[in-house]
Amino acid sequence: MVFIAREERFTCENCRKVIEPLKKGSYRNHCPACLFSKHVDDKGPGDRASLCGGLMEPEGLDYRGSKGWMIIHRCIKCKKEIPNIAAPDDDLSQVSD
Repeated sequence: MVFIAREERFTCENCRKVIEPLKKGSYRNHCPACLFSKHVDDKGPGDRASLCGGLMEPEGLDYRGSKGWMIIHRCIKCKKEIPNIAAPDDDLSQVSD
């Protein structure tokens, strides 16, 4: 799996907020307000090779020792599940677990 670091501003397709890149830490791939993401990657983070393009709904939370809180996203279109590391400014109350 190849990781391609991308620090990009984006507009959330769920809540329409303009999202800025993280200033420190990992790379942002979901909205910190509603926690939705978009299914844009295929084989690895940052590859932008997915043909699906569906919205990824935050479906649950999981705590993984060294990585901390993970948001479990499920694609509304193709149902693929992808865990993503939570960012410090994420509103984790948006996930019903």
